[in-house]
Amino acid sequence: MLADDVAYVIGVDTHADSHALVLLDARTQRTCSVLTVAASRSGYRRALRLAHRQAPGKRLWALEGTGSYGAGLARFLTERGEQVREVERPRREGSRGRLKSDALDAERAARLVLSGQRGGLPRLGAETHALKALLLARESAVNERTAALNQLRALVVSCPPELREHLQGRSRAALVSACARLRGGQDPERAALSLALRSLARRIKRLHTDADELEQELARRVQALAPKLLARQGIGPICAARLLVSWSQPGRLRSEAAFARLAGAAPIPASSGKIVRYRLDRGGDRQLNRALHTIVVTLRRTDPRTKAYISRRVAEGKTEREAVRCLKRYLARSLFRQLEAMPST
Repeated sequence: MLADDVAYVIGVDTHADSHALVLLDARTQRTCSVLTVAASRSGYRRALRLAHRQAPGKRLWALEGTGSYGAGLARFLTERGEQVREVERPRREGSRGRLKSDALDAERAARLVLSGQRGGLPRLGAETHALKALLLARESAVNERTAALNQLRALVVSCPPELREHLQGRSRAALVSACARLRGGQDPERAALSLALRSLARRIKRLHTDADELEQELARRVQALAPKLLARQGIGPICAARLLVSWSQPGRLRSEAAFARLAGAAPIPASSGKIVRYRLDRGGDRQLNRALHTIVVTLRRTDPRTKAYISRRVAEGKTEREAVRCLKRYLARSLFRQLEAMPST
C-alpha cells in the first residue's frame, strides 16, 4: 500500500491563478492542512515550505492538470526531487459535479492516490512540450482556414449572377486565387462583396502558409526525436507528434494497457444475454484516439495485411467496427512498446 511507502500525500487542485493544496496523513488519512497559493514561483516556494514544515519524511504530490495549469508546479517540484503524480480531473456533469470547492478537489486527488490509483508521471519532456505548442498552433490555423473557406463559398453562392458564374466551378485553390484578385467596381454591392471575398481569400492564403510552416517544423522535430516512429507505415508527422505528446516520456504510463486506456482503445465489456461483445472506450485522450483512428484509416486503405485482418475478423462474426476496435487495441500495444524503447524526451 502507498501508506507503507510515504508518510504524507499532498493533493493539489490547479487553476490559472491559484492552486489549492490539502495535506493528508497517509496512515490515518486525516487532513493535516489546507492552503491556497498563487500559481507563480513564489507560490510554489510557499507550497514547498509547507511540505518541509508539516510533512517531513517521504511524501508524494498528487496534481491535477500537469499538462496545463499544473505544469509549472510539477516542473518546480520535480526539479527539487519531490515525487509527483498526475491524477485525472473529476467530471463536472450532474448536480453532484457542481457541488464542489477547490479544497475538496485537492483532497479528492490525494485520496485517489491513497486508494491505490497512483496515476502517471507528469508530462515534463521539453521536446514534447514544444510539439504540443506546435500542434496547438497548427490546429488553430487549420480550423480558422476551414471556417474562412466555408464563409467564402457561402458568399459566392449569394453573389450577383455575373460574379457567381465567374467564380463557381473552380477548384479550391483556383477559387481562392480568383477571389484574391477581385477589384471593386462602381456598384456598391459589388464593391462590398469584392472586398469581403478578397479579405477572406488573403486570410485563407496566410493561414495555409502558417499551417504548412508549422507542419514542416513538426516533421523536422519528429524526425529528430523518433525517426523509426515516422518510418512506420500509416504514421505521418502530425500523428507521430500527437503520439509523442500523449506518451511524453518512458515510464510515465505503467503499462501498455494503461496507454490503451489513455488512448480510448481499451475494450469495455458490452455483453447482453447470449451475445459476448466489447465496445470502444469513449474516454481518455481524444487527440491520441484521433491519431490512432487516422493511422487505422490509412492502413485500411494502403496495407494488404490490415485489409486481410479486418476481413478475417468479419468472417469470424465480428462487425467492421468491432474489428477496427481490435485493431486499435493491437496498434496501441505495438506503439507503446516502440515508444518505451525510445530515450527520454
